[in-house]
Amino acid sequence: METAIKIVISASRRTDIPAFYMHWMMEQIEKGVFEVINPYNRRVSHVPATPDKVHTIVFWSKNFGPFIREGFGKLLQKEGYHLFFNFTINSNSPFLEPNLPPLEERLEQLDYLCNRFDSKTVNWRFDPLCFYKIKNERTYDNLHDFPYIAERAARSGIQRCITSFMDHYPKIQKRTAFINGFAFIDPSYQKKKEILLNMEKALRAKKIHLQTCCEKKLLETLPEYSTITKSACIPNGFFEKLFGGNLSLKPDKGQRINDGCGCMVSVDIGSYHLHPCFHNCLFCYANPSNHMLKDPGHTRPLALKPDARTLIPMIDSTNLSK
Repeated sequence: METAIKIVISASRRTDIPAFYMHWMMEQIEKGVFEVINPYNRRVSHVPATPDKVHTIVFWSKNFGPFIREGFGKLLQKEGYHLFFNFTINSNSPFLEPNLPPLEERLEQLDYLCNRFDSKTVNWRFDPLCFYKIKNERTYDNLHDFPYIAERAARSGIQRCITSFMDHYPKIQKRTAFINGFAFIDPSYQKKKEILLNMEKALRAKKIHLQTCCEKKLLETLPEYSTITKSACIPNGFFEKLFGGNLSLKPDKGQRINDGCGCMVSVDIGSYHLHPCFHNCLFCYANPSNHMLKDPGHTRPLALKPDARTLIPMIDSTNLSK
């Protein structure tokens, strides 16, 4: 019986390790230690990487293709690590998320993770919800594929969907300033409530529980009959029930607790500076504002020239269940 408190590794909120940096991660595991750079004071700390110290590794990604193809999950399980997956699958949108595989390919990855590692170990994140205008004309959003993704996720056995509305950080405004006539918009609270309640209705029919990430004020305005709750993308108590062992159940003070983050303590091993993400998502809070990253081995450079094929008008949120 395990008595020592082990740690949880987050890999990573700061970048997409499964898509781009698994070889780096495996090298650190082989060394037995992660060198982690604090993004604020640049101090380097050494974090244990061995299974006698690490209980669960939580992977965050929009593309688990490289992770799956090279069998990293099987290798890590064989070494004695427990694995958990936060898989962001949004609507197909080459304008907002230009360097992702096709939606169908990502849904096949979801099927694999749920079948190979158990659907209980997978959170589906439909995040963030984005709204924008081009030249002050119609409003666009990224909800158009939500009903189809929900249907496929339910078939895979997914039980949780986590969402939030886009945060309008200054670096995102700088990144989009050179796109002629483009502007992200922030819907009213009433519109946000309507969207969440209709998402909840659509998911309830598929036995998927809707949770929100850092939307405390919005949650407080929902009607009493709503079952939407705050999320914990790193739920240590759930890991104990799922895998056994002993973990700290303290909230992660490094996250946005006051905004409703339910995550518990973990150590994030990613780096904004050393591990840039090449998905080039337009709404990304992690990458620098110039947002012109290129990785010849994986992706092409971002070209922000929206056309009719990459823009889909805002849908009527009452139709999300159709």
